[in-house]
Amino acid sequence: MSDSIDYGRLMHRAMRGLIQQVLSDVARNGLPGEHHFFITFDTTHPDAELADWLKDRYPEEMTVVMQSWFDDLQVTDDGFSVTLNFGDAPERMHIPYDSIQTFVDPSVEFGLRFESHDKADDEPTPPESPRPLRDRSKDESTRNNGKTDHAPADVVQLDTFRK
Repeated sequence: MSDSIDYGRLMHRAMRGLIQQVLSDVARNGLPGEHHFFITFDTTHPDAELADWLKDRYPEEMTVVMQSWFDDLQVTDDGFSVTLNFGDAPERMHIPYDSIQTFVDPSVEFGLRFESHDKADDEPTPPESPRPLRDRSKDESTRNNGKTDHAPADVVQLDTFRK
């Protein structure tokens, strides 16, 4: 049992679950309206499967677009497989959720970015010292010509890409 709760890992797991749900819905019903996806993934991930010529062309990461032409989307608990068209050459690939770096649906300005970790997921992350959050807008030392300078916070905003 770990001495701390790894919120980052839990958040990543939840967001990958969101991607799984969205792709499952698309596999059943197709893409609704103007929705389409830009998915960037790590091509060096041991469970990523793609043609050798694609691995040669994209040795570290690749962004695929799921929009007007894709076929046979199959979604599992570990990742998804899809056939995409590369210059009239259909190619089958498997993308594990753990390899996804970004998932963006520009039609609704929604996006997720996953920070990579050098450690294996099973290794606990050392806890950071907690920092209290405070309302700096009431702090006179931060005022500048009637404007408030806010210090950056370590807060994840999931609606950053919403309209």
